[in-house]
Amino acid sequence: MTSPFQRESGADDQELKATQERIVRFQRWLAQIRQSARPGEFEAAAGGYRLEIERMQAEVLDYLLRPAAAHPQPQAA
Repeated sequence: MTSPFQRESGADDQELKATQERIVRFQRWLAQIRQSARPGEFEAAAGGYRLEIERMQAEVLDYLLRPAAAHPQPQAA
């Protein structure tokens, strides 16, 4: 699977922010489901959200732990 953070440098920062916002949105949905769903329903729904949150968090950390010089640079036309 390719990371969404493999485009132009400016796009990387935009993608980082969008992914971080998406993580927060998924966490809020998970918190809402936790409060409103029955235990069996919650377990079924929570698994998918958890996997997606973990995948996005791993992508964000991979990106943030690379030196800025390692980020792909835009190519001149």
